Amino acid sequence: MDILSAGWRMAYIKQGEVKGCIFCTRPGEGRDSKNFMVLKADHAFVMMNRYPYTTGHLMVAPYRHVGSIEALTDQEAFEVIRLVGRCEAAIRKAMRPDGFNVGANLGKCAGAGCPGHFHVHVVPRWNGDTNFMPVLSETKVLPETLTATYRKIMTAMRSLAEPKPRKAK
Repeated sequence: MDILSAGWRMAYIKQGEVKGCIFCTRPGEGRDSKNFMVLKADHAFVMMNRYPYTTGHLMVAPYRHVGSIEALTDQEAFEVIRLVGRCEAAIRKAMRPDGFNVGANLGKCAGAGCPGHFHVHVVPRWNGDTNFMPVLSETKVLPETLTATYRKIMTAMRSLAEPKPRKAK
């Protein structure tokens, strides 16, 4: 018999409802590697999802606590999208997925875990990454630790050249 281990899952189950907003507190804690912070820009940042849907699941959020796309400033909106693109490039380089799901859940009924702070999920996908485990046993199997994935993504992110702004025509 094979035994699956998802040791992080119990911590998630026992934590109950998270107090405060992780998108407001974690960027300023000064514990970037412990919090899986990937990149900090002027108006937004990237962090790994501690309880990922798949390996390499990243989240992009503005620093400012806003709950919707319409509440973003132009600078925040631009930077969030720019960072989503950098996440795609870094994950592609580090993990070679076959595709991506990119999206935001607006409101608790839509699945937002932190409904008051807008964020975008960047989820790498591989052909055949969906199997019977989530359907029959409500279990996800992640093939590597969060720390190993974090190292891969950080290495890839550091190797990417900063995109140059385009001149208006």
